[in-house]
Amino acid sequence: MTVAALDPVADAARGRRHALGLVMAAVVLMATCVLSLAVGTQNVGLATVWHAVVDYADTGNQWIVRELRIPRTLLGIVVGIALGLSGALIQGVTRNPLADAQILGINSGAGLFVVAAIAFLGLRSIWSYVWFAFVGAFVAMALVYLIGMTGRAVATPVRMLLAGVAAGAVMEGISYGIRLRNPRAFDAMRYWDAGALDGHTLAVVGVVTPFVVLGTAMCLYVSRGLNAVALGDDLAVAMGGNVVRTRVIGLLAVTVLAGAATAGAGPIGFVGLMVPHAVRWFTGPDWRWICAYSVFLAPALLLTADVVGRVVVSPGELPAGIVTAFVGAPVLIWLVRRRDAAAL
Repeated sequence: MTVAALDPVADAARGRRHALGLVMAAVVLMATCVLSLAVGTQNVGLATVWHAVVDYADTGNQWIVRELRIPRTLLGIVVGIALGLSGALIQGVTRNPLADAQILGINSGAGLFVVAAIAFLGLRSIWSYVWFAFVGAFVAMALVYLIGMTGRAVATPVRMLLAGVAAGAVMEGISYGIRLRNPRAFDAMRYWDAGALDGHTLAVVGVVTPFVVLGTAMCLYVSRGLNAVALGDDLAVAMGGNVVRTRVIGLLAVTVLAGAATAGAGPIGFVGLMVPHAVRWFTGPDWRWICAYSVFLAPALLLTADVVGRVVVSPGELPAGIVTAFVGAPVLIWLVRRRDAAAL
């Protein structure tokens, strides 16, 4: 522990700086929400956006904003929060800076169970298959842990990463096999699988939101405990931390958040990897601030990717999941090549 960490004046100044930065992050999210409502294959003026929100008249551009872009933006906010917090939590719980719900195969497990529910049980409503997404996320996470611990007492970050990539590839292969053998499942999942925000109604937002709120509350509850876990199990216990409780609640929160995000918008990767790393450069290793910033910056990143996808191949669109993959893959390569990551 440094002297600065024991200095209450420096600690108060750091807290004010972080609080100011959190306000700026909220402003960034608000700006991306406005962009999401105004920019697309058909741009809409800010005055029209304002009237569509507060004084709706069923006209052409206002209809676009009200019926198409508002549900899309709200879903982006909710899913972005889920992705950012799940990424931060899984990095903190596993002490693995390369962890992410997509990289560790958790999204693939949720997607596999959703595909199976649609193909074999005929479920089409999100209220029906969202529960399968939770089960799939939990099964995938348990499978990755079991593979990572094979032959050793402790699952190291590198073993977890390799186990997640392998398990995710197997589950993706099974999922594609089911879709190819079942045209109904293929038709229902072909666009969802790319991680898209469009084409959803407010009903989908209403289904996903309660689970994201629950996962967020669980995340806030364990965020202080993550600081102790980051010091190592022995030191965390010596400081009075409950490592088992923190890990169990944290992994349950990851299951809820990743399952809800996947059920709502499909498997979107790399958001949960990039945002906590970017935030950590500013906040330091305090997981309370990392989680708080992720609530605002993860949906801002997802909405920005969605807006880019609308204009980069206009008049067509790229799903947000494809845009985040284009950005996230180089980020992952850079993180793997870093000296501290290579030493894991």
